[in-house]
Amino acid sequence: MQLKWTAVALAAMVLVACGKKEEPAPAPASAPAAAAPAAAPAGETVTVRIGHVGPTSGPIAHLGKDNELGARMAIEELNAAGFKIGDKTAKFELLAEDDAADPKQGTSVAQKLVDSKVHGVVGHLNSGTTIPASKIYSDAGIPQISPSATNPKYTRQGFKTAFRVVADDVHLGSTLGKYAVGELAGKSVAVIDDRTAYGQGVAEEFEKAVKAANGNLIGHEFTTDKSTDFNAILTKLKAGKPDVLFYGGMDAVAGPMLRQAKQLGLTVKFMGGDGICTNELSKLAGDAMADSQVVCAEAGGVDGDLKPGLDKFKADFQTKYNVDVKLYAPYVYDAVKVLATAMQKAGSPEPEKYLPELAKIEYKGITGNIAFDEKGDIKNGALTLYTYKGGQREQLAVVR
Repeated sequence: MQLKWTAVALAAMVLVACGKKEEPAPAPASAPAAAAPAAAPAGETVTVRIGHVGPTSGPIAHLGKDNELGARMAIEELNAAGFKIGDKTAKFELLAEDDAADPKQGTSVAQKLVDSKVHGVVGHLNSGTTIPASKIYSDAGIPQISPSATNPKYTRQGFKTAFRVVADDVHLGSTLGKYAVGELAGKSVAVIDDRTAYGQGVAEEFEKAVKAANGNLIGHEFTTDKSTDFNAILTKLKAGKPDVLFYGGMDAVAGPMLRQAKQLGLTVKFMGGDGICTNELSKLAGDAMADSQVVCAEAGGVDGDLKPGLDKFKADFQTKYNVDVKLYAPYVYDAVKVLATAMQKAGSPEPEKYLPELAKIEYKGITGNIAFDEKGDIKNGALTLYTYKGGQREQLAVVR
């Protein structure tokens, strides 16, 4: 059969041979192609930067890391929940810094956070770093919540940006001083402090309470937060035959001090504030700490119907990070949530907009009801008294 090729067919074959496809004829004008559906707009988000500062290096790094993990846990929960601020989903970012418990480093990282335009800060851990850093945050108008600084000066500087979620040294030191004379029947009380803002502050409040209860103070000696040899001051105090020894400082020094006191044959009830009141103390002191010898107080604490919530937090924390809560992680966790709640109430993460809401906040956290007085101190702050038995911390009482 003979084939006849038209000019059009021949042209099409040439195009295919060149690797090109014949374009379909355009649709008639009377039948336009349907427009593609518009993509649904993605939900708007707002980035919220939360700063956290604590000593994640140095002798008390275990406490700084504990605090930082509390902040991370809160941040991750807020993001997972799709937390809303106004009509936007908040994306929280944690900017974590190490102050090494050093005031100079503390102010340096505080300025770094200000320059990074954080919307709020949780920290610092120590009073000695919290107090100088607080002026930097105040000058920048950035709200700061300390989860653990107890020196009264922090909230007595007149800064509208300074808040704390634990009781201060006036409450802590005075409660321990009364307990030393009343419950422990201390006849001769000796005091040592590490000269930091925290250690000196809590020791002074303890002394006032002992004197007010007609207790007998037989001496007050000083060390530093980096010292390792306490034989000279312990020997000096031993001459006064104390039955109670109070130490204003942190567990990293208290543990070795207990060891050296035992070596010197100094048999005393050993007391301290929240700085020594950790599970690490028994490890640091080893067999130098007898059952019920140590009495300490944590600035904070829950009982009654709040206890199951805190217990659950501690269990979840252990599961998530494979470490136990050391001390103040729950208070850091609550502080982050308080900042977020104030932002939500204001409909904005901008400090000048949510600061008024923060000042009047009423928040039910895992550590209790959180509301601040006119100075920024927590209202009706609790203290928890502990002792140690078999190397484990054991609760004595929660007092307010």
